[in-house]
Amino acid sequence: MDTVKANGITLAYRTWGPEDAPPVVLLHCRGADGADWAPIAERLATGPRRVYAPDLRGHGVSEWPGTYALDEMRDDIREFLTVLGIAPTDVIAHSLGGLVACLLAQQAPDLVRRLVLEDVPAPLPLDLPRPPAERPDGDLPFDWAMVRATDGQRNAPDPVWWDHMGRLTMPTLVVGGGPRSLIPQEQVAAVAERIPGARLVTVDAGHLVHENRPEEFLAVVEPFLA
Repeated sequence: MDTVKANGITLAYRTWGPEDAPPVVLLHCRGADGADWAPIAERLATGPRRVYAPDLRGHGVSEWPGTYALDEMRDDIREFLTVLGIAPTDVIAHSLGGLVACLLAQQAPDLVRRLVLEDVPAPLPLDLPRPPAERPDGDLPFDWAMVRATDGQRNAPDPVWWDHMGRLTMPTLVVGGGPRSLIPQEQVAAVAERIPGARLVTVDAGHLVHENRPEEFLAVVEPFLA
């Protein structure tokens, strides 16, 4: 793994593929880290592509600074791209990582060439707010403060996040996990409808589409990136 200073913190990241190949950045879901993408990254690297999979702040080997606003996560990734000099890049992002990618694409559309959103919920207030989660026993591979912070933002997201979804001007593919997903699929469809020209594809795999059905996931993602 490598590390880089971005937005005042240390981000750890994994890479695959030739250094001079076109870049693609993979953003993981809450509670995971960049290693979650390894099988997908290995396939994309044969493209050939240069694949980057950072650990978001509060996850894995990246710094756990104790503050976890999605705007901060967005700024982390924006500076990550800038410091490494890999923009514009394709971005594939899952769940929480997808929300971060949407905020990045709203603020800096010139940094994102194409965008893939895997089972990403609409950033709208929940009808029934999430109750406070109970911390599991033992050590965790992520900061529990991140869970509390992101739950709070899921319950009461900044209205600007949804209002500005129409600013995503790059080609966008939205992949839903189907009825077995813990994310209501009407929210996934709403994201696709909100983004101009976005294409919606459903893979009946549940929330972890790229993990449960990697071949089907790649079958829709690779032609899109090409």
